[in-house]
Amino acid sequence: MTVITNPGEAALPPTAAGTTRATLRRNFWRGVWRVMRRKPSRMAGVVIIAVFALMGAVGPLLYPEHLPRDSNLLYAPPSWAHPFGTDFEGTDVLALVITGARYVLLTGLATAVITVALGTAIGLFAGFRRGRWDTLLMRITDMNLAIPGLPLLLVLSTVWKFTSPLEMGLVLGLLGWGGVARAVRSQTLSLRERGFIEAAKGLGLPTTHIIGRELLPGMAPYIAMNMLIAVTGAVYAQVGLFFLGVLPFEANNWGVMLNFAVFNGGALTTPAALPYLLAPLLAILLLTLGIVLLIDAMDEIFNPRLREE
Repeated sequence: MTVITNPGEAALPPTAAGTTRATLRRNFWRGVWRVMRRKPSRMAGVVIIAVFALMGAVGPLLYPEHLPRDSNLLYAPPSWAHPFGTDFEGTDVLALVITGARYVLLTGLATAVITVALGTAIGLFAGFRRGRWDTLLMRITDMNLAIPGLPLLLVLSTVWKFTSPLEMGLVLGLLGWGGVARAVRSQTLSLRERGFIEAAKGLGLPTTHIIGRELLPGMAPYIAMNMLIAVTGAVYAQVGLFFLGVLPFEANNWGVMLNFAVFNGGALTTPAALPYLLAPLLAILLLTLGIVLLIDAMDEIFNPRLREE
């Protein structure tokens, strides 16, 4: 049976089609490497994201479950032993940032996956099928966009402690996919009238093949950018909710640190508590910077013309 990855490969035997795909993959990754090397800032973004990923995966394993406290070092200034000083309990602030990264990053990743997966699937299906399905799915999308997120989280926090980052990511993802669905539908409506889609329909290819092999790759850069943007939005959302005290402090994360620094330590008026406030802010800033630098490379990575310039 002939392996068909696009209408242009319909006449190729299986071996030739497989070789063609392997060559395209190699050329793609070579192009990615050239794009990343073209601007040092992009490599810096990769390094920053890699450091945070390593921090979230390995960081908590470097410290005991309950971080040590020292009543003689309350709000100690930065030093070699404590690069960001200590908090109101004498706990090392750097250790708090590292151990709190896992909750923040896992929540951001879970939110991004759910947001992009739901939004892309619904937007693609609605835009391609049109008709009643389009109307129904867009009405559901409008309802999702109309849901007030903060009041809903206030209600949920009374019965749900959000101790797991996956729980937080699930809620934020289910609340945030509407915008992606609307945007993907618009892109699909534009692409479905192109010649290669008409050719695929003329060959009698199934709908799943057309959507998965023809439409989806064309929107890969847009989807990838939304994935990274969703991570950033989820980080801001959860940190902001914990900072405001909307959610119970059942897990260590950067939002809890900001809340304690401002409302318990008086970091805005007391210089001694300022490092405790600045450490999580710096972590959020660096994570956002790394994501922005990666987004800068996305368009060039997925656009062959830009890669060749």
